[in-house]
Amino acid sequence: MTATMTAPPIEQVAPHVVTKVRDGDLKGAQMGLLGAGIAMLALSCAFGMFADGDTKKRFFFSYLVGYMGVLGICLAALFFTMLQHITRAGWSVVVRRIAENVAAVLPFMLLLFLPIVVGAEHLFHHWWHPNPADTVLAGKKAWLDSTFFFVRVGIYFAIWLVLAWFFRKQSLLQDQTGDPTINLRLARLAAPGLLLFALSITFAAFDWIMSLDPHWFSTIFGLTYFAGAFMSFLAFTVLFARFLGSKGYLKDAITTEHYHDLGKLLFAFMVFWTYTNFSQYMLIWYANLPEETAFFEHRHHGGWGAIGTLLIFGHFFFPFAFLMSRHVKRHPVGLAFGAIFMLVMHWVDMQFLIVPNFHPTAAAAHAEVPHAEGQSFVGNFTHGLGEWMHGLTIHDFLCFFGMLSFVAGMALLNMRKTNLLPTRDPRLAESLHFVNI
Repeated sequence: MTATMTAPPIEQVAPHVVTKVRDGDLKGAQMGLLGAGIAMLALSCAFGMFADGDTKKRFFFSYLVGYMGVLGICLAALFFTMLQHITRAGWSVVVRRIAENVAAVLPFMLLLFLPIVVGAEHLFHHWWHPNPADTVLAGKKAWLDSTFFFVRVGIYFAIWLVLAWFFRKQSLLQDQTGDPTINLRLARLAAPGLLLFALSITFAAFDWIMSLDPHWFSTIFGLTYFAGAFMSFLAFTVLFARFLGSKGYLKDAITTEHYHDLGKLLFAFMVFWTYTNFSQYMLIWYANLPEETAFFEHRHHGGWGAIGTLLIFGHFFFPFAFLMSRHVKRHPVGLAFGAIFMLVMHWVDMQFLIVPNFHPTAAAAHAEVPHAEGQSFVGNFTHGLGEWMHGLTIHDFLCFFGMLSFVAGMALLNMRKTNLLPTRDPRLAESLHFVNI
């Protein structure tokens, strides 16, 4: 005779914790975020997609920057969810529902992929309409095929949507039943889920960013994209949780101890992003092969050299010094500032990866223009930064921050519909009483 064990309800574990958003509460914030996001995206699409020539083409590059930057946040939320299950982590239970609800926005990211479908010929025209004399593209023809490209889009999203739906559905089911075997089931399924996730995000990064320059390749590129995506998700989660806490929700569940751990992960993946990008650069520099060095050659001109320098200092040296402190990671304003700063740097990183391909032949034109004699490092940097800023368009801001606002609004809508945290997870008590050592 065996007894059926169930996890106790949260009323027994922590009766003081608010588990649901009150009726009508946060609706204004949700509608404001959604309204702002939709308005910015609609305005940008209206002016960009119906423009002519280079203006229209430039819009699609701006849209891709925003899309890949924010899609990475949603995908990293899915990764975070599966990671917590496969490691059977206790500390993160109170944070996990945020990740589940952010990952649940992925169906809308599929809808937002439509402008990329419309602009595919502008973005990927080098291999969409290949030069018959180009032997490099001829060798990649089996993969760089427009029909196969869209087949792969369907495969990637099918993997992501099924995983996000299933893990969230099981978590919500556990809120009702308290069945601890759900944790064991999800831990087992997280292993193949993470394998499928790793393959799909890697090839999506190859298809949607790296193929903008079809002659260039890097086997580590998918990992560099993932590193930045997971770092930006952690920054987004810190800000999202702080917002909910300011409204009286989760402030007794997500404590300074949890923010400390989120800050440590944010710091770690900022360093990991630096490590992967340095590894890529070092190997390309050392080998000095023309087909590999072209990526950085294109980014030495048009102000992009200054942006590369900005990423070295803004994406590594400054946050390394700033986020290293235990005090900063446990300080509400300090960690929030670090999170906002890293989200902005993530946008700059997406710009650096994508926009130089708008004029891939610009490097040759700029290479003929010599630098001013005696120009200092600061002078070259400020000149390059000004050149980059001069090349920015309103679409660069509207697409990224509009999509970020939209995802935040949809995540808030999902949070208002569900319990704010997994109320009957067997490790909930451990998470609520978590203390950093």
